[in-house]
Amino acid sequence: MNNHLCIGPEVAKALAAGKPVVALESTIISHGMPYPQNVETALLVEKTIRDNGAVPATIAIIGGKLKAGLSREEIEYLGRKGQEVAKASRRDLPVLVARGADGATTVATTMIIAAMAGIKVFATGGIGGVHRGAETTMDISADLEELSQTPVMVVCAGAKSILDLGLTLEYLETKGVPVIGFGTDELPAFYTRKSGFGVDYRIDTEKELAEAFKAKEDIGLKGGMLVVNPIPEQYSMDPDYISQVIDEAIKEANSRGIKGKKVTPFLLAKVAEKSGGESLASNIQLVLNNAIVASRTAAALSLLK
Repeated sequence: MNNHLCIGPEVAKALAAGKPVVALESTIISHGMPYPQNVETALLVEKTIRDNGAVPATIAIIGGKLKAGLSREEIEYLGRKGQEVAKASRRDLPVLVARGADGATTVATTMIIAAMAGIKVFATGGIGGVHRGAETTMDISADLEELSQTPVMVVCAGAKSILDLGLTLEYLETKGVPVIGFGTDELPAFYTRKSGFGVDYRIDTEKELAEAFKAKEDIGLKGGMLVVNPIPEQYSMDPDYISQVIDEAIKEANSRGIKGKKVTPFLLAKVAEKSGGESLASNIQLVLNNAIVASRTAAALSLLK
C-alpha cells in the first residue's frame, strides 16, 4: 500500500468486498461552482451514485494525503476554501504531498489516485483537452495524457466546449484512447448533445461498456477508456448560443492575459455569468447523468470474472 494513500472506510470496505465504486473529482467542488452550491452538488452526486448501486469515492489531497473517499466534513472544507485550494494535476502531486498541503484533483489526478486505490470507474462533468489556438500556445490538458496511460474508465459529457474538439479527438486517437459514445454516434460537447464530430464506437448498455473495459484489461492494453454520455435533452443548451457565449469569454481571457491553470475556471465562470446561470444548471444535470451511467457500469463490471 502506498504510504501517502488514504482510502476512506466506506470505500475500503466496498473494494475489499468486490463491490462497485465510482471515483469523483474535487475541482468541481473548489473551482467549478460557488459555495454552498458546490457542496450541495457534491453531496447530491454521491447520493445519486449510492441510489444506483455503487459507493462514491470523492478524491482530493488533504494535508498532503491522497484521499480516496472524502467525509462530508472534508467536502464541506474544500467547498468553503474554494479557489484557495490548489488545482492539482499530475505535476503538482510531489510538492503538495511533501508540503502537507491541500489539492483539488483534476481529471488526470483523480485517475491517478483512483488507480492507486483500485477504483476502475470515474464519473466527471467533462474532460480537458486541446485548447483553441494550441497550435501556437501548446495548451493541451494533462487529462489526455493520463487517459493514455492510467487504467480507469472515465464517464463524461464529452470535452468541454471551450476547447478545440476536433484536435482533442485527434490527440486521443494518436494516444490510442477509445472514445465510446454511450447511446450516441456523435461526440457531445458538454453543454450540448452534438458537436459535429463522430466517436470511435457506439455502445448502448452499461453491461457492454463493462465488457469492453474488461476486455481491454484482459488483453493487457495500458491506458483508460473514455465514455461520452450526452447531457439529457431537456437540459441541453442551444449550440449557436453557447458557442457565441464561449467565443466572448475566450476573447476576454485573451485580452486579460489569463493562461495555464486559470483558463478553464475563468472561462466556465464567465460562461455561467453570461448565460445567466443556465450553464451552471446544465453542468449539474450532466454530472448527475454521468454518475448514473458510471454507477451502473461499475456494478456490471463488478459481476464480471
